[in-house]
Amino acid sequence: MLGLPDPVKACLFDLDGVLTQTAKVHAAAWKQMFDEYLHQRSERTGEPFRAFDTKEDYDAYVDGKPRYDGVRSFLQSRGIELPQGTPEDPPGAETVDGLGNRKNELVLKLIHDHGVQAYEGSVRYVHAVRGTGLPRAVVSSSANCRDVLHAAGIEDLFDAVVDGVVAEREGLKGKPAPDTFLAGARALKIDPKEGAVFEDALAGVQAGRAGGFGFVIGVDRVGQREALLAHGADIVVKDLAELL
Repeated sequence: MLGLPDPVKACLFDLDGVLTQTAKVHAAAWKQMFDEYLHQRSERTGEPFRAFDTKEDYDAYVDGKPRYDGVRSFLQSRGIELPQGTPEDPPGAETVDGLGNRKNELVLKLIHDHGVQAYEGSVRYVHAVRGTGLPRAVVSSSANCRDVLHAAGIEDLFDAVVDGVVAEREGLKGKPAPDTFLAGARALKIDPKEGAVFEDALAGVQAGRAGGFGFVIGVDRVGQREALLAHGADIVVKDLAELL
């Protein structure tokens, strides 16, 4: 009924791009933040300005990763090294944490102004999973995960949430490391090989595979089916409703 192998006893879902239509919101916030910074840097140093690409750069360097890891990864791709700073740095400070805080400021404003929509097919699927009695967790790099779940009206569909706040508190490495998914498995009291991971990000698919999960479902919202398979997805769907 769920399109999953028999040994699967629990489902672990990424948030942005799998459950909610917030991946494009994040991409827009990343682009605004990086383009502002790169413009300022170009004017100061004379380096040519090259804009952040919401397809290539987003998929390769920031999608699915904790915010500060995404900042660092993209800057490294451009040969830019900045001090780490601290999470208390003001938004836009020329540190990894400062730029990350600016991105967070932008994404919260976009969510506040435009709201959050869940994917209808995903909501149907999670309801079907709940109907079978399988436990469900959300595993997200976002520190705003609970706010987004609440805004989308789906927070009551899950038994556990492992988000950026939990990762910071427990010292968990972000995706593509498997730490957060493994924490989700512990929260649901299952062995990883009994869990199915649902991910749209390449880093997230890698995390599910690295964690030894029994089944990894890639969700292709942006035309990266082959890349999801190459990074470890067992199957790829365009919408979770295809599995029903």
